[in-house]
Amino acid sequence: MKSLKPSMRERKRYLFVEGEDLRKNIEKAILEFIGSFGFSKTGLEFIKSNKNFAIISVNREMVDSVRASLCVFPKKIDVKMISGTLKGLKDKIN
Repeated sequence: MKSLKPSMRERKRYLFVEGEDLRKNIEKAILEFIGSFGFSKTGLEFIKSNKNFAIISVNREMVDSVRASLCVFPKKIDVKMISGTLKGLKDKIN
């Protein structure tokens, strides 16, 4: 099977998020705000998650929608940093 052309690939942005019980709350916040169709368009992936923080991967076109859904959610979820690469995000955090 041939690989995708670079122009056809999905562009990702990486978000550093802080809060409590993030894996459940992030999914719930996005589903409540933009629905299941919007959730499928985000391409959400958890890269690294801990008790109080998580690094998530989101489709570039949906970054604003994801940030808005996390802001509107009743429990406190903060987006501390956004980067185009994991290396850049880790450099900014440390």
